[in-house]
Amino acid sequence: MEALREAEAELTVYVHPSNAADVRGAVARQLSALLFSYEERFDGVLLAHETKLINEDNKDDKSEVEGKKKVKDKKVKVLRAKILNGLVPYFGVRVHANLLIFSPQPDMILEGKVEILRKESIHAIILGIFSVAIMSDDIRERFKFKRKSDGGRFVSRLDRQHVIKRGTMIRFLVKGVDTEMNCHITGSLIPPHTGSMCWLSVHDAEYAAEIKSGDASIKIEQNEQEHRILKNEDSMVKSERTHKSRKRSIENR
Repeated sequence: MEALREAEAELTVYVHPSNAADVRGAVARQLSALLFSYEERFDGVLLAHETKLINEDNKDDKSEVEGKKKVKDKKVKVLRAKILNGLVPYFGVRVHANLLIFSPQPDMILEGKVEILRKESIHAIILGIFSVAIMSDDIRERFKFKRKSDGGRFVSRLDRQHVIKRGTMIRFLVKGVDTEMNCHITGSLIPPHTGSMCWLSVHDAEYAAEIKSGDASIKIEQNEQEHRILKNEDSMVKSERTHKSRKRSIENR
């Protein structure tokens, strides 16, 4: 899926001294608290993370020191931590993190599962978490809404086999993203190569070619932004502090 990307980040996580005996656990808990919510510093929603503490003597060494000294090859490696001035002496721990981020942008083609249909709109879910709304003005005129006992469906006037109903997987164009609503997406079914994925896989040559070449939605696309390094000074997490990032709408950005 185009909106999924991997990134590498160097973060400074501030840990309370009471967690000094289990630094790795404290770091994991703080990053886990950011899961499934929009973070401006990542320009998206954090879905998963894998972290490694950075040693002072060897950044690539995999044997992290978690509040204690650890001997390896007869050398003592000490985790570097900076004590902050103030009433509560948090210490900063440098962390190298591999992140999986959901970052939808206007004009992307995404896929979702239809949950609710009405004559005025189609509502779908991406990855079982993120909501999508496609209003009637953004549905091709060739689709006609028909009321059924199962809640209704949209049927194409050009091909009656092209049906969108509850449970249908659809491809759509992203029109806008509201980050204040945790990446609520406004979509469109007007562009070509959008609609029921099942129908497109048989009748749309471009989409069928994507599937055959292995570039379908199940593959995480890696673009120029992946593996980017987020600067230390711009990526800080503090223990026991409620993070309220300044959120903004990126619609039509």
